[in-house]
Amino acid sequence: MASMRDIKRRRSSIQGTQQITKAMKLVSTVKLQRARGNAERSKTYFTYMFDTVNSILKRVGHVEHRYLTAGTSKKKAVVVITSNRGLAGGYNSNVVKLVTRHPQWQKEDVVVYTIGNKGREAFVRSGYEVRPCSNEIVESPVYADAMRICEKLLEAFSKGEVGEIYLAYTAFKNTVSHVPTLLKLLPVVQGEVEERSGKAEAIMNFEPEDIEALDMIIPKYVTSLIYGALMESVASENGARMQAMDNATSNAEEIINDLALKYNRARQGSITQELTEIIAGADALG
Repeated sequence: MASMRDIKRRRSSIQGTQQITKAMKLVSTVKLQRARGNAERSKTYFTYMFDTVNSILKRVGHVEHRYLTAGTSKKKAVVVITSNRGLAGGYNSNVVKLVTRHPQWQKEDVVVYTIGNKGREAFVRSGYEVRPCSNEIVESPVYADAMRICEKLLEAFSKGEVGEIYLAYTAFKNTVSHVPTLLKLLPVVQGEVEERSGKAEAIMNFEPEDIEALDMIIPKYVTSLIYGALMESVASENGARMQAMDNATSNAEEIINDLALKYNRARQGSITQELTEIIAGADALG
């Protein structure tokens, strides 16, 4: 059995760790409330963007357009959104697994655009071709960040460097539910857009002509998806970290209670041993 001094030292250490996890939980809770509000406000915009693109595609029917047809390259560009820090449970690893364990993808056919240090580190270790974006984006994303990423992706798609573009992120459902999600950005497929938008009928006429309209709207559509994913990822990260720190605090409390019990038992054993020695000494003197 460990000595009383060892038990006391370990309990003190666990109590210090518990104070840190409590503080981190409080910080994550505050950040979550702000990020959740931002994510909910941005959702309206890209819901309308889904509906608009769906309406245009239903209106034009089958049309030849560079954004509606897969490129000749077998390469797939995947934008992966993770965090810069750990201690968030399975938040980062779940998104990475969406790409590394995809049943139809080969490592040599995937180009990963990473947003967040944890994703970059994971894909570099796994041997993927990694093209890092600015990691500061995930701290406080703005629409201009999504525009820059979109421009980079569209340039690679237009040059034929990649034939398809995907987005891997964590969708925010509620405080305790965060869903790793893989979306196809390009080429735009009418059925997939219709499924996400929920609109079955075309609701608009538009000018200019089909090709020009698609040239203008699809980059905005891709940008809105990336921006929405960034906002939801920030909310999911803080929600996951809040849960992880809450679990860590609860586990620390259980360990502290267990150590307190062991300390009391050790103390009782020490007292009993001292009494036994005193009685034995008195008997020997008598």
